[in-house]
Amino acid sequence: MSIATILPALNAVLNALSALLLVSGYLCIRRRQITLHKCCMLSAFGVSTLFLTCYLILRFVAGMTHFTGQGWVRPVYFSILLSHTILAAAIVPMVIVTLVRALRADFERHVRLARWTLPLWLYVSITGVLIYLLLYHLYPPT
Repeated sequence: MSIATILPALNAVLNALSALLLVSGYLCIRRRQITLHKCCMLSAFGVSTLFLTCYLILRFVAGMTHFTGQGWVRPVYFSILLSHTILAAAIVPMVIVTLVRALRADFERHVRLARWTLPLWLYVSITGVLIYLLLYHLYPPT
């Protein structure tokens, strides 16, 4: 197996793990479990950073993978991909600023931004898994 066949699956696992950690972190803070919340969110940040590193390596090694689906699924796929890509670029600085505010104990501003950051980050993580399934399993490259 080559790195180009291993990394897409690893990236999907990392996206799924990030989503799980984000939901867990949200549930922890709702229950006032601050230490667990912090652990979940820092772990989600670490997993997402690892994902980004693996994704960039994959793109450098293998180039882009072309979607082979035809018909109604094609505009659906590209709509998901477009929203995912735009939000993935936007979420990076949002996550960093949200994290810095929390680490500096600026919780009022942290919470205000986290209300936007969390759902967007979760969307990017979930759609990352969906894109993987569409691109590599339902409509695999030829």
